[in-house]
Amino acid sequence: MPHDDVADLLIDSRRLRVEASWREVRRRVETGDLVQVRRGTFADATALAALHIEQRHQLEVLAAVRAQGTDSAVISHVSAAVMWELPLFGVAPRKVHITMRHGLEAHSSNPVLRHRDELPEADVTMVGGIRCTSLQRTVIDVARTTSLATGVAAADAALRRIAWNERSWVYGAVEAERFKEGLRARVARMAGKRGVRRARHVIEFADGRAQLPGESVSRVLLAELGFTDIRLQVGIPNGRGGWYHVDFGLPEADAWGEFDGLAKYVDPSMTDGRSPRDVVRAEKEREDWIRASTNRPVARWSFADLGSAAALRRRLAIYGIRPPY
Repeated sequence: MPHDDVADLLIDSRRLRVEASWREVRRRVETGDLVQVRRGTFADATALAALHIEQRHQLEVLAAVRAQGTDSAVISHVSAAVMWELPLFGVAPRKVHITMRHGLEAHSSNPVLRHRDELPEADVTMVGGIRCTSLQRTVIDVARTTSLATGVAAADAALRRIAWNERSWVYGAVEAERFKEGLRARVARMAGKRGVRRARHVIEFADGRAQLPGESVSRVLLAELGFTDIRLQVGIPNGRGGWYHVDFGLPEADAWGEFDGLAKYVDPSMTDGRSPRDVVRAEKEREDWIRASTNRPVARWSFADLGSAAALRRRLAIYGIRPPY
């Protein structure tokens, strides 16, 4: 959802005062019709419930900026990530993160968490009309301060934004490497800071060919299970002059892997106007062809199997796939 559409969901208290009495406003809050996003700012409960976690936090960021502005500060960390429309796998932010430059006060209040850090001008840009950390700096800060899975999902999405061509289905290795070089240069200036070691790992592990956070997390767990050669979006001739693309090639197990996210069946950008039933039928035909033409099993898993490496191992075992260790 575009930033402007999210911003339109915010209802300022001044507008409410014009449209209704405070008694009516209190009644709507008490009945759950209105939700207070921040003091003096509300949102319709039905509209709020339809938002993803990232969109809901984006709403909180916009409300915080309206309330106090960011003239001397910059939206950062997971809050900048949602402004860049990066996924926050496994994270539900409770506060809006703002970075203050060294020399400025960095006291945090209940809805805002202020960080004080070095922030070169190259690491600051405008996103949706709001001062945020750059895409590269945001990826690093998320990687440093969240879990490995969260950091990889965000880094993969950023690389996909930079290097993946949806039309040609081609991954720009040069563009991806250039982006990673920028990440490495920034991390090199952060020696001694919290999470730098994990950030370095995320940079080298990240791959923009991952389409969804579930694929990113799958890679993290597959690596934990000992797979070292994890190939993404592998093309397999479909017998009609075209290609089928498989999420994962696992040559160490002589197998293929597919992450089954719900979006594949309901997201209009991925269904090409087909009904869920038609998508399921096409997926079955595709899988039958891949299995028969390559003589390799095709393992399927979903978020329910990504709770741990052990859970994914159990799922792979159903298909006779044994991880390296």
